[in-house]
Amino acid sequence: MVKGVQFQQLRDAGDPAELARLHAEAGADEIVMLDITATAQGRNTLIDTVRRTARQLFIPFMVGGGIRTLQDAANIFEAGADKISINSAALANPDLIEEIANHFGSQAVIVAVDAKRGTADVGAAEVWVAGGRKPTGRKALQWVREAEQRGAGEILLTSMDRDGTETGFDCELIAAAAATVSIPVIASGGAGNIEHFVEVFTRGKADAALAASIFHFGIHDIAELKQTLLSAGIPMRWPC
Repeated sequence: MVKGVQFQQLRDAGDPAELARLHAEAGADEIVMLDITATAQGRNTLIDTVRRTARQLFIPFMVGGGIRTLQDAANIFEAGADKISINSAALANPDLIEEIANHFGSQAVIVAVDAKRGTADVGAAEVWVAGGRKPTGRKALQWVREAEQRGAGEILLTSMDRDGTETGFDCELIAAAAATVSIPVIASGGAGNIEHFVEVFTRGKADAALAASIFHFGIHDIAELKQTLLSAGIPMRWPC
């Protein structure tokens, strides 16, 4: 398991299966494992790692990275995942979203969107692929709308500008995406403290929020986070 800043400067964060187990026991509602170099390296997701991690979990488990075909998705589900996340392959072949949704159900297909703004205009946010290495020229808000129309059950929206910075989620971008689609939007990129979660659920209108560094490196624990969110009137699964 690695964690970086704006998809660069990766540092070791530990064993995926062990960390997944610890986070689940601490009260996480879902575990997301993204093989961030699979597409760039032209390989499939590390199935053995998926299988080993799935054995540790009794909560929903999402896996992404290197899934290019319906058979790739089937292999990940067979290894124990409950949901798959597709990103680069979905942009290269949007029909793949429909294929997987028709076969496994929309609830199992999440379209991951790595977006970079580079401007104050949230509508100008651009989609990047290959682990944040290549710009596509596609506008993020247009793409999330199409992904929903093609059968995606959720959107995992990562702000590349905020990723690993611990300066807070891009609430403006998340809120714009949430207003664009009717399916759940998972906010990702930028969590640094508990207040950032309160902001993304209120001002950002997110349905869920993903974080890595603050949990992997013990900056905050999930029980503390959930208690704060409950106190702020934000509903969630409880107890953790």
